[in-house]
Amino acid sequence: MISNPAQQAVDAAITSRRSIRAYLDMPVAREDIEAILRVAARAPSGTNTQPWKVHVLQGERKRRLSSAILAAHNDPELARQHTEEYAYYPREWVSPYIERRRKVGWDLYALLGLTRDNKAGMAAQHGRNYEFFGAPVGLIFTIDRVMEQGSWLDYGMFLQSVMVAARGRGLDTCPQAAFTQYHRIIREQLALPENETVVCGMALGVADLSKIENSLITERMALEEFVKFVE
Repeated sequence: MISNPAQQAVDAAITSRRSIRAYLDMPVAREDIEAILRVAARAPSGTNTQPWKVHVLQGERKRRLSSAILAAHNDPELARQHTEEYAYYPREWVSPYIERRRKVGWDLYALLGLTRDNKAGMAAQHGRNYEFFGAPVGLIFTIDRVMEQGSWLDYGMFLQSVMVAARGRGLDTCPQAAFTQYHRIIREQLALPENETVVCGMALGVADLSKIENSLITERMALEEFVKFVE
């Protein structure tokens, strides 16, 4: 089995990636953001279509987007007027996916001391998504709506590359499908053209390891559960 510093560094960047939900108040240099995205752009895509588009938000622009979304999110009547443009999750949950979904949710809420009857607390925690969990950089990813399923698969490889490149620089991320519900607000705030679909958001910054929520490490299946060697 081959093991060398390059392999170890790549493995460490991949396996140390976690969804970080609290960040230090430390800026991320534009040079680092550009380097991360430049590296991630080497992700493969069918016939080199490169379907990704990235909107980088910092400072006041990020605060304005967060405030606009939270104004809708915190008003139940307004929130019901906003729905996802595409189905990220299945319409009908089945085993084992529903159990995994519930476990990660309740594991997080347990760390935060949120019980099942604390609906307000859970809603407030969900609202932290729209502040990018306090990260100094917020990324909004979009795709041309003319692109089909294959390009969305390519997009996943790009997103993973962003997160791994960030880890290689000592930075952390949290990919956020929660933003898709408020795509109309994002479109207005970022002046997106009608042909662009919001794929997701992502927080980027330095993890605040003093926060209990960042101690959550989600479980992964054993290799034997999802791999079959065909001989």
